[in-house]
Amino acid sequence: MSILVTGGGGFIGSNLVSQLMANGKEIHVMDNRRTEKILSFEELNNNDQFKFHNIDLLDKESLLIPKDCKTIFHLAANPEVRIGATNPEVHFSQNVVTTFNLLEAARKNDIEAFIFTSSSTVYGDALTTPTHEDYSPMEPISIYGASKLACESIISSYAHTYGIRAVIYRLANIIGEDSTHGVIFDFINKLTNNSTELEVLGDGTQNKSYLHISDCITAILLGVSSANRRVNIFNVGSKDQIIVRDIASIVIDEMKLAHTKMKLTGGVDNGRGWKGDIKNMLLDISKIESLGWKPAYNSAEAVRLTTKRMIPNLIFSR
Repeated sequence: MSILVTGGGGFIGSNLVSQLMANGKEIHVMDNRRTEKILSFEELNNNDQFKFHNIDLLDKESLLIPKDCKTIFHLAANPEVRIGATNPEVHFSQNVVTTFNLLEAARKNDIEAFIFTSSSTVYGDALTTPTHEDYSPMEPISIYGASKLACESIISSYAHTYGIRAVIYRLANIIGEDSTHGVIFDFINKLTNNSTELEVLGDGTQNKSYLHISDCITAILLGVSSANRRVNIFNVGSKDQIIVRDIASIVIDEMKLAHTKMKLTGGVDNGRGWKGDIKNMLLDISKIESLGWKPAYNSAEAVRLTTKRMIPNLIFSR
C-alpha cells in the first residue's frame, strides 16, 4: 500500500518523504505549492514511486485520497507561531480546518493509520519540566498551540469513532540546514545583512529543547511501527535545553564574526520574544525512548550542526 504525506514540500515533510522513499515506499505527496524540494524529488525519482498532487486541503471538493493508500502522514500546517497574535484566523483555517477536511476524506476512504505532527506548544507554560504526555491542565498560550491541541482532539474523536489508528507527535523545536524559518535561520539572515549587531527577541533567557531533523524522522518512523493503541501520543525532543542567547553566540562563532554585538529587545511578558512565546520548554521523552529511540545530538550540538550547514546555503542563495 502507498503512503500519503501532506505538506511533503515543507521542512519536516520533505525529510520524511526522502526517508520513506529510501525505504522503498510508494509516496503520494499532497501540497498546495510546487516547491524546489518537490521538483527535486521528481527529478531524482522519475518513476512510479513518487506522485505529486497539487491540492489545497481547504478545498474539500478536490481533496481525494489515492485508492491504494491506507496510511496518512499529516504534516501540512502553518508553522509560524508569531503570526497567530496578529492574524489568528491563519492558524484556525490552515491547521484546524485542513485537519478536519483531511479526516473527513480519510474516514470515507477507510484509512487505517493517521499520523500527525503536533507541537510542544500545546502544553503552554507547563509547571512541571520535563513535561510528560499525561501533563495537565493543557493551557496553550498561543493561537498556534491552541490550533494544534484542537487538531489532536479532533483526531482522537475520529480514531475512536471510525476505527482509525492515530499517532500524534508533540515536537520540540525541530531544526536542520534546509529549514526556512526559525531562530537560526533568522539570526543568519540578520547577520548577513548587518554583521555588527544581532537583534535577539526577548531577554535572551528563553530556554528550550532543540532536536535535529534526522533524529526527528527516526523517532517518527519508530513510533509509527511500534504504536499499538487506538490513540498514541509521543513527546519528541532532546534531553536538554539551550537558551536563545547561547544560540546567538553559536551562530556568531560559526560565521566567524569577532566584533558582533548582541542587542536584546527585552521582549514582552517578562522576557518572551513575542506574545505566545514559551520561555521554558523541556519534554519528558521517556515514552518514545522506551521503544528504543534516543537522540544522537543534544540541543547545543544540533544547533551548531544546523548552523554550520545552513550558513553556506543561505549566503550562496543570495
